[in-house]
Amino acid sequence: MIRFKNLGSGSSGNATVVQARSGTGIAHLLVDCGLGIRELDKRLGAAGMLADQVDAIFITHEHGDHIGCARQLALRERIPVWMSEGTHAALGHPDFGGMLRIAFDGEPIDIGPLQVQPFTVPHDAREPLQLTCTDGAVRLGVLTDLGHASAHVLQQLADCGSLLLECNHDEALLAASSYPPFLKRRVSGAYGHLANSAAAGLARSLLAAGKLRQVMAAHLSEQNNRPELARQALANALGCAPADIHVADAARGSDWLTA
Repeated sequence: MIRFKNLGSGSSGNATVVQARSGTGIAHLLVDCGLGIRELDKRLGAAGMLADQVDAIFITHEHGDHIGCARQLALRERIPVWMSEGTHAALGHPDFGGMLRIAFDGEPIDIGPLQVQPFTVPHDAREPLQLTCTDGAVRLGVLTDLGHASAHVLQQLADCGSLLLECNHDEALLAASSYPPFLKRRVSGAYGHLANSAAAGLARSLLAAGKLRQVMAAHLSEQNNRPELARQALANALGCAPADIHVADAARGSDWLTA
């Protein structure tokens, strides 16, 4: 069985716990670590966990709202940290005290009963990776920070029943925002962030593949999006009620959900 809980999602910091249970044990993966260590400890506690229960950390890319306290946590608790070579290089090759592990597109990572499959995405980072997680029975996709859904992305997500999906901005709100033109171009560009409409299109494509049944909207821009807009866009794509769409909050994250 796989459960997942977002601890916070947005430009102020991103972190998600994925838990897998089987007859042989339990594993906890922390996907991104974009909070201060005291805040992370607090949010893990609210999730019913201690930091020393985290078996591995997976960093999707080098941006500050995703890397956060990863090195500090890894050194304090002696937790392996997975990231791409490009992400490590972009960070300046920091020393992780023997805890660094290099992840590659398409090479599975086994963490107890949980298997992680990293894959590359189009985003303005050195070598960004997103991931799917499976216990052999169900598959969860974690997909934030990408400018568009490439064929490779769609292929990797095809078997996912649950999806944590970026819904960064509403196109009209972004266009009318106080962001300078260069930043609007970056956010809306092919290597920026998914608009609600693009996220809805991705979800619609996966629904057509026949397995997607649950979506959590994530990485909403505080200035350029609204939870109700993301919910409505995804609900329209999936043919469900807006209340059926979960939304990860920047300050509170989400409830535990079963994948």
